[in-house]
Amino acid sequence: MSGRRAAAAVLCAVACAGCGHSARRPPSPVARADATHEYPSKPAPPETATSAAPTAVGAIRAFVTAYINWNARTASVDLRTLAAQSVGQARAAMTLAAAETADDYELRRGGIANSGAVEAVAPLPGERDQYVVVTRESTTSTNTTAYQGLRPAWHVALATVQQVPGGGWVLSDWQPES
Repeated sequence: MSGRRAAAAVLCAVACAGCGHSARRPPSPVARADATHEYPSKPAPPETATSAAPTAVGAIRAFVTAYINWNARTASVDLRTLAAQSVGQARAAMTLAAAETADDYELRRGGIANSGAVEAVAPLPGERDQYVVVTRESTTSTNTTAYQGLRPAWHVALATVQQVPGGGWVLSDWQPES
């Protein structure tokens, strides 16, 4: 009888071994997420931009010129346009800025505007597709004295570009430094 019990125990152990997750069958995505606290998903599709420049410097100059020349009535629309023309962090930053300026009462009430020129664009040494951008800008207002007598100011920013399918260039990161 003990021989039969031993054989039954071995058969039961073999049968039960197949009940759990085996090396042949990976756990379900939900089980994996429960264990790792991460849900496996497909990579996001690549971002597309509504327009691209033929050169990296051309993309930077076009973006920055639009970025620094605005007025209270056009700021939000201008930023949404820049978001559509960029990818990555630059798109996220422009989308956020557009949302913040859309209902900015002080901006509109003061009639605030900014104008300027791109004075220099130079590759950042040792960094691929990164550039230093220097602008000279002036902020004015039509309905407040807050900007009266303010002299034009120099600003520095870091811009990163990315080549998109088709060979054009767009901004992928925009980091004002001053």
